[in-house]
Amino acid sequence: MLTQPFAEALAEAEKIIAGAPHIACEQDLAEGYDYLAGSIQASLRLAWAYQRDFPYFVQSTGPYTKMGLDNPDTLYFHAYLRDDAEYVVSGRRGSTADLSFQVLKGDYSPVEVPDSLSAFDDRAIDIAADGSFELRFGPGTSGRPGRNYFTLGAGSSMLLVREVYSDWGTERRGTIRIRREDRAEKGDGPGGTGGGSPPCTEKVGGAPPAPDTTALAKRYAVAGKILLSRLRTFLAFPEWFYLAEPVNTMTPPRPTPGGLATQFSSAGHFDLAEDQAMIVTVPAADAATAPYQGIQLGSMWYVSLDYISHQTSLTADQARIDPDGQLRFVISERDPGVANWLELTGHRRGYVQIRRQRLTRDLTLQDGPQVQVIPFAEIAARLPYYYRARVSPGEWRARIAVRQAAVAERMLG
Repeated sequence: MLTQPFAEALAEAEKIIAGAPHIACEQDLAEGYDYLAGSIQASLRLAWAYQRDFPYFVQSTGPYTKMGLDNPDTLYFHAYLRDDAEYVVSGRRGSTADLSFQVLKGDYSPVEVPDSLSAFDDRAIDIAADGSFELRFGPGTSGRPGRNYFTLGAGSSMLLVREVYSDWGTERRGTIRIRREDRAEKGDGPGGTGGGSPPCTEKVGGAPPAPDTTALAKRYAVAGKILLSRLRTFLAFPEWFYLAEPVNTMTPPRPTPGGLATQFSSAGHFDLAEDQAMIVTVPAADAATAPYQGIQLGSMWYVSLDYISHQTSLTADQARIDPDGQLRFVISERDPGVANWLELTGHRRGYVQIRRQRLTRDLTLQDGPQVQVIPFAEIAARLPYYYRARVSPGEWRARIAVRQAAVAERMLG
């Protein structure tokens, strides 16, 4: 049966989910099966997107295909490459806080993070006044000089693009496409064979071969491998970067492992009872230092909590900044009635991460978060500027409605 390898991978994937070491209750298992459903969708999509000769950008992760503690503020896209070909990436810059590019060697696996061969944001490229741009990635043999040409290192296999929002309501996404240069053939256009007009050329796109059953069998097998690698990798990932740290603490700012050159993050894992709250205090970054600053919560499946209908993440633009320039977030299961509440949504354990991107300097210990775990009943007494931070139930519902509308528009835009 042509789909048998994928069916076998599904059976193995269910065992991985059911045997995850963090499962402590029925909710954990149910979330695992929901995570599996999104991973199945993503694996099939990614396997069919493996087109290095006729590439296109595919959404790497999203609200229904989560992985790798996905950032609620980011749209992730990637396309597959080969290191001996030249690719043209063109588009129009949107108004988001950050647009960045990263070339990876290999892929994430349960034993290693892929090498980042190059990483940069749009400050490194020339963009026209109307926001349009064209980049070239290739082996460096075409003789094309210029700021918008990037040489692919040996083993280059994937181009990852991140478009990052700070204000979900006002910022707008851009456009982006990719093609392999030598798969667009040149031919004579109108007037190119006489009539007194000078010859002209136009691009005529080629086409990949139509799939046959052999090719489709390979794709189903690849989808199965992607699925199992995806699940195993991101169950192992927290062991490398999170769980060795003391619980209910956060690391000082550090370059994000395997990430962008202009991104620093502070990370930790929490374990909070229903009558406890964690207060995370961090300086609000000025726009000149970091146009993007965000905090988010994640489950033990190493994916974001529901950020559409619950406030489980906040950017500096969405959060309320205290008069002393500090951002203070209250992480708890119960509602403390403050604007910067991050909802646990029934999760006693999980992950918390702060990201700053598009940095103009390295961050120091003084830029990092301070963490306190206190009794929930003491929030009003222990939280500076508590009365300035208050929101009414109606204001809270309005905040959630804004989130829902913004995500819906962003996902379809």
